[in-house]
Amino acid sequence: QVQLVESGGGSVQAGGSLRLSCVASGYGISSYCMAWFRQYPGKEREGVARIGRASNTAGYADSVKGRFTISRDRTKSLLYLQMNSLKPEDTAMYYCAATDCSVYKWWLLVAGDYKEWGQGTQVTVSS
Repeated sequence: QVQLVESGGGSVQAGGSLRLSCVASGYGISSYCMAWFRQYPGKEREGVARIGRASNTAGYADSVKGRFTISRDRTKSLLYLQMNSLKPEDTAMYYCAATDCSVYKWWLLVAGDYKEWGQGTQVTVSS
Protein backbone atom coordinates (compact mmCIF):
# COMPACT_ATOMS: atom_id res chain seq x y z
CA GLN A 1 0.00 0.00 0.00
CA VAL A 2 1.36 3.40 -0.99
CA GLN A 3 1.28 6.28 1.45
CA LEU A 4 2.06 9.90 0.62
CA VAL A 5 2.59 12.59 3.24
CA GLU A 6 3.07 16.24 2.29
CA SER A 7 4.67 19.02 4.30
CA GLY A 8 6.08 22.50 3.82
CA GLY A 9 2.95 24.52 3.22
CA GLY A 10 2.36 27.80 4.98
CA SER A 11 1.72 31.51 4.58
CA VAL A 12 3.99 33.79 2.58
CA GLN A 13 3.84 37.20 0.96
CA ALA A 14 3.66 37.61 -2.79
CA GLY A 15 7.07 37.21 -4.35
CA GLY A 16 8.19 34.80 -1.67
CA SER A 17 9.13 31.13 -1.85
CA LEU A 18 8.07 27.84 -0.33
CA ARG A 19 9.32 24.31 -0.74
CA LEU A 20 6.84 21.47 -0.49
CA SER A 21 7.98 17.96 0.32
CA CYS A 22 6.26 14.62 -0.05
CA VAL A 23 7.45 11.46 1.67
CA ALA A 24 6.37 8.37 -0.22
CA SER A 25 6.29 4.86 1.20
CA GLY A 26 5.13 1.54 -0.11
CA TYR A 27 6.20 -1.27 -2.35
CA GLY A 28 7.58 -0.10 -5.68
CA ILE A 29 7.04 3.60 -5.03
CA SER A 30 10.41 4.53 -6.52
CA SER A 31 9.19 3.31 -9.90
CA TYR A 32 6.01 5.40 -9.87
CA CYS A 33 5.46 8.60 -11.79
CA MET A 34 4.57 11.47 -9.51
CA ALA A 35 2.96 14.87 -9.57
CA TRP A 36 1.74 17.85 -7.63
CA PHE A 37 -1.83 19.04 -7.93
CA ARG A 38 -3.62 21.95 -6.31
CA GLN A 39 -7.22 22.60 -5.51
CA TYR A 40 -9.10 25.84 -4.98
CA PRO A 41 -12.23 25.79 -2.79
CA GLY A 42 -15.16 24.43 -4.76
CA LYS A 43 -13.02 23.58 -7.77
CA GLU A 44 -11.58 20.43 -9.29
CA ARG A 45 -7.96 19.52 -8.68
CA GLU A 46 -5.62 20.88 -11.32
CA GLY A 47 -2.22 19.59 -12.26
CA VAL A 48 0.76 21.75 -11.38
CA ALA A 49 3.83 19.67 -12.20
CA ARG A 50 4.83 16.08 -12.91
CA ILE A 51 7.93 13.96 -13.06
CA GLY A 52 8.68 10.43 -14.16
CA ARG A 53 11.48 8.13 -13.14
CA ALA A 54 14.10 10.39 -14.71
CA SER A 55 14.57 14.06 -13.89
CA ASN A 56 14.34 15.06 -17.56
CA THR A 57 10.69 14.02 -17.57
CA ALA A 58 9.59 17.07 -15.56
CA GLY A 59 6.69 19.10 -16.93
CA TYR A 60 4.61 22.03 -15.74
CA ALA A 61 1.30 23.77 -16.09
CA ASP A 62 1.62 27.03 -18.00
CA SER A 63 0.53 28.98 -14.92
CA VAL A 64 3.63 27.92 -12.95
CA LYS A 65 6.22 27.43 -15.67
CA GLY A 66 9.42 29.28 -14.85
CA ARG A 67 8.44 29.74 -11.20
CA PHE A 68 8.00 26.19 -9.85
CA THR A 69 10.45 23.29 -10.00
CA ILE A 70 9.55 19.66 -9.35
CA SER A 71 12.23 17.18 -8.34
CA ARG A 72 12.51 13.81 -6.70
CA ASP A 73 15.03 11.74 -4.82
CA ARG A 74 14.14 8.18 -5.72
CA THR A 75 16.68 6.72 -3.32
CA LYS A 76 14.88 8.40 -0.43
CA SER A 77 11.37 8.28 -1.93
CA LEU A 78 11.03 12.06 -1.67
CA LEU A 79 9.22 14.43 -4.00
CA TYR A 80 9.69 18.19 -3.89
CA LEU A 81 8.07 21.29 -5.31
CA GLN A 82 10.14 24.45 -5.11
CA MET A 83 7.82 27.42 -5.54
CA ASN A 84 9.34 30.82 -6.25
CA SER A 85 7.84 34.20 -7.12
CA LEU A 86 4.59 33.14 -5.50
CA LYS A 87 1.40 34.97 -6.41
CA PRO A 88 -1.90 35.29 -4.53
CA GLU A 89 -3.50 33.08 -7.19
CA ASP A 90 -1.18 30.25 -6.09
CA THR A 91 -3.16 30.08 -2.83
CA ALA A 92 -4.63 26.56 -2.71
CA MET A 93 -4.39 23.15 -1.10
CA TYR A 94 -1.49 21.28 -2.68
CA TYR A 95 -1.49 17.50 -3.09
CA CYS A 96 1.20 14.98 -3.86
CA ALA A 97 0.04 12.20 -6.18
CA ALA A 98 1.48 9.03 -7.69
CA THR A 99 0.58 6.71 -10.51
CA ASP A 100 1.94 3.73 -12.35
CA CYS A 101 4.05 5.01 -15.22
CA SER A 102 2.28 2.58 -17.55
CA VAL A 103 -0.89 4.68 -17.28
CA TYR A 104 -1.64 6.06 -20.72
CA LYS A 105 -0.52 9.69 -21.04
CA TRP A 106 0.15 10.08 -17.30
CA TRP A 107 2.07 13.22 -18.17
CA LEU A 108 -1.07 15.10 -19.09
CA LEU A 109 -1.75 15.71 -15.38
CA VAL A 110 -5.30 14.44 -15.30
CA ALA A 111 -6.30 13.89 -11.67
CA GLY A 112 -8.31 10.78 -12.49
CA ASP A 113 -5.18 9.03 -13.78
CA TYR A 114 -3.49 9.25 -10.36
CA LYS A 115 -4.57 6.62 -7.88
CA GLU A 116 -2.47 7.53 -4.85
CA TRP A 117 -2.91 10.83 -3.00
CA GLY A 118 -1.59 12.58 0.06
CA GLN A 119 -3.73 14.50 2.51
CA GLY A 120 -2.68 17.90 1.21
CA THR A 121 -0.82 20.93 2.54
CA GLN A 122 -2.20 24.47 2.47
CA VAL A 123 -0.33 27.27 0.72
CA THR A 124 -1.49 30.85 1.29
CA VAL A 125 0.04 33.80 -0.54
CA SER A 126 -0.92 37.29 0.56
CA SER A 127 -0.61 40.41 -1.56
